[in-house]
Amino acid sequence: MSNQAVDVEALDRYECRACGYVYEPEMGDSKTNVPPGTPFAELPITWRCPVCSARTTAFQNLGPKGSPSGFKENQRYGLGVNTLTPPQKNALIFGGLLLGVLFFLSLYGLH
Repeated sequence: MSNQAVDVEALDRYECRACGYVYEPEMGDSKTNVPPGTPFAELPITWRCPVCSARTTAFQNLGPKGSPSGFKENQRYGLGVNTLTPPQKNALIFGGLLLGVLFFLSLYGLH
């Protein structure tokens, strides 16, 4: 087993504040020949946003893919819902809607 520390921010996604483009290290950037697996911190100095040509200083850290959305300081609020990942939130929302529809349809069984 290796004793090397794993860089937690190595695979964090970064979003361009100018246009909303999200750089994902797992995918790289095929438009500018950045290979998959390249962390944001290791992008070439000449790299620019492929959509709006903004510099890397215009990007903000979104955290790793699948992490809860929103600000970390706000995740302790919201009855625990703020700590859910986006797929978990979708399951909760659409599951609740499905239960509501099933309940509504069950009312037709009453005479």
